[in-house]
Amino acid sequence: MAFELEALPYANNALEPHIDKDTMEIHHDRHHQAYVDNLNKAIAGTDAEGLSLEEINKNISKYPAAVRNNGGGHFNHKLFWTILGPNAGGVPTGDLATAIDATFGSFGELKTQLQAAGATRFGSGWAWLIVKADGSLAVTSTPNQDNPLMDVAEVKGTPILGIDVWEHAYYLKFQNKRPAYLEEIFNVINWDAVAQRYAEAK
Repeated sequence: MAFELEALPYANNALEPHIDKDTMEIHHDRHHQAYVDNLNKAIAGTDAEGLSLEEINKNISKYPAAVRNNGGGHFNHKLFWTILGPNAGGVPTGDLATAIDATFGSFGELKTQLQAAGATRFGSGWAWLIVKADGSLAVTSTPNQDNPLMDVAEVKGTPILGIDVWEHAYYLKFQNKRPAYLEEIFNVINWDAVAQRYAEAK
């Protein structure tokens, strides 16, 4: 079965004024669609055709660069859209909040570390909150469309929150002001969705 681009779980303008409608349309409908199309081309006729997206990413070192770039691009964006939402923002609650406090000292410190990971990632990439193999939380970042699920990642784990810092994620509204985008995006992070991913990853 070929991979398909799922519709956004909210309208293109639902994240305004924090993320604009035009950026969402271009980012989802064009950039993400291209990753899906190119991934399908890259795996056509190979053993990867029968694997899940997660399995492909976990064993990414077996595959050529086109699979790594587009398989990562599809996985990363698929996660990204689900941890954003309208009427979101605020702070985590429940088990996730407890784990954040235990690991980072406070939600404020987690936010600081995630923003720093995104701001200092040279060129294009992602900032992540992950659950490591021992169940602990960590903040990390990856270049390009790599992610912590990949067997080539410097810091490995299950991503529960990813922030896209490719310019196409923010340039129309924020131009070169990546830190401003990294501040605004916290107004649309759906912490319930992140908490659900945390519960599944544990």
